[in-house]
Amino acid sequence: MSTHPFDEAVALQPQADGRFLGHTSEHYGNFVGPFGGISAAQMLNAVLLHPQRLGDPVSLTINYCAAVADGPFTITARAARTNRSTQHWVIEMTQVDPRGDQTVLTATAVTAMRRTTFGITEVGMPQVPAPDQVPVKTRFAPMQWLKRYDVRFITGGFPEPLDDADAGQSLTQVWLRDALGRPLDFASLAAVSDAFYPRLFLRRARFVPVGTVSMTIYFHAGADQLTRVGSDFILGQARGQHFQNGFFDQTAQLWSSAGDMLVTTHQTVYFKE
Repeated sequence: MSTHPFDEAVALQPQADGRFLGHTSEHYGNFVGPFGGISAAQMLNAVLLHPQRLGDPVSLTINYCAAVADGPFTITARAARTNRSTQHWVIEMTQVDPRGDQTVLTATAVTAMRRTTFGITEVGMPQVPAPDQVPVKTRFAPMQWLKRYDVRFITGGFPEPLDDADAGQSLTQVWLRDALGRPLDFASLAAVSDAFYPRLFLRRARFVPVGTVSMTIYFHAGADQLTRVGSDFILGQARGQHFQNGFFDQTAQLWSSAGDMLVTTHQTVYFKE
């Protein structure tokens, strides 16, 4: 049986010294280097595979220090502190270049043993058409990673035309699911959390050089909720908040089709004009 492209991309080989070896995947290529979401999933997977892990992911912050080059990489994941029910992780990805080992990504993560408590969601799932009522977009940017998802924009699709006009808002609402029907888990949820193109592209209706500097993912769903989602569509919503002096930030939320909040995210993006 063939392996799903996502599982190939996040596969890590444990080493005797506790590090993990991995390799970038052509299936998740972006404009330059790999899709940032797959890099986040690889970093998280080092924690998920670690023999000392306690509980499930609560948060993950990825700092994109440099472009990840196509080829092999090494990930080090260290439990910096373990408490009764929470664990704090420090993670680093390095690659070898002519100068030796160079850091390309750093990250921190929190895992925890969750327990049942009071719960409520103030940011409710928006009322939108069902996935089968939203047409599939046939024209996409050529990045390979986009082919890994079934994407159905409700509003805020890729701007057409690119006329450098201020759109007045940067809201995108979209149904997403794995194109080959792979069930959702924590690693793939981390990846799809970065599936929203930079909000500046929509707000300005033009493409400019951009790059995520830092992204934080807050996991609200537990493993049982992800099992219930399976390979179903999830609803994503993203918008920008402030654009100025070469940086902007954007937030996003992901819900199951049943209305359960899965993750919220926040990232800071560099841009050049």
